[in-house]
Amino acid sequence: MTRRAPPRALLIVALGLLALGAGTASLLFGAVDLSVARLWTAATHGGDPVASTILFDLRLPRTLLALVVGAMLGLAGAALQGYLRNPLAEPSVLGTSNAAALGGVAAIYFGFAELHLAMLPMLATGGALLSLVLLFALAGRSESPLTLILAGIAVGTLAVAGTSLALNLSPNPFAAMEIMTWLLGSLENRSFDHLWIALPCIAFGGAMLLWNGRALDALTLGEDAAQAMGVDLSATRLRLLAGTAIGVGGAVAVSGAIGFVGLIVPHLIRPLTDRSPSAILLPSAIGGAALLTLADLGVRIIPTTNELKLGVVTAFLGVPVFLIHLMREKRLW
Repeated sequence: MTRRAPPRALLIVALGLLALGAGTASLLFGAVDLSVARLWTAATHGGDPVASTILFDLRLPRTLLALVVGAMLGLAGAALQGYLRNPLAEPSVLGTSNAAALGGVAAIYFGFAELHLAMLPMLATGGALLSLVLLFALAGRSESPLTLILAGIAVGTLAVAGTSLALNLSPNPFAAMEIMTWLLGSLENRSFDHLWIALPCIAFGGAMLLWNGRALDALTLGEDAAQAMGVDLSATRLRLLAGTAIGVGGAVAVSGAIGFVGLIVPHLIRPLTDRSPSAILLPSAIGGAALLTLADLGVRIIPTTNELKLGVVTAFLGVPVFLIHLMREKRLW
């Protein structure tokens, strides 16, 4: 018997409450737990200097970044899976994440990151946009998803090779360690400055992806049918790839390389919808925000000598969830 998907509005409200709960828990718990009363006092009156410092300097910017970065990664994964008609698609499939990571590595390797806080995000976003140029150059005018995937693999492999070269040629172990730490992904020691740098890119990229909902639904019938329905395939591809490059570039710029969010979240959301690409976009964004915020909370409360890196936690979380979901559904799409 086929399960009936819950109403879309109800799903969005439920996911919104989950993201709100995750954000609230992220503000309350950590190395020093804050009670609700103490958190409220710090937020409204500022009478407790310690709680105010913890809230405004450490946890609030980190929580907001986790929400917006997770939303961008979840949305990008859902949009790419719909466009490429490939359940394994995520930003790294087109080389975007790897190219953004290479831009960040270049900023660290050449010392640009020490010049200004904005240099690393600028080069990371620039790397993502450069990958978009290379992707168009390799794919040409072809609208085939397979062509884009193959071109993306080439771009991503080139970016990984550049990252490996930077590690290989690092002038000292400390530089290599700094690069590796950034590549593992983390939101530790992030401030509101990082949020203001990433937010415009994420907002602009996310808006471009959400704009493609109708076109993605039409593409499920094939390119010819989509064109017959009035979809401009070239414009759709440009919006989708540019939105992914700009949004994911801005996200990776402040968080480092974080995998599996864009792959896992759409798979968790899809059974709760009518499975059309447009119905998955916004819920995947909200679900991605909740997932990454909970994962970031986990790295803070799991007792370890050194704080776990966020990319490591999402990988350990993502693989079992993905496999269990596939075994339960008995299908890939």
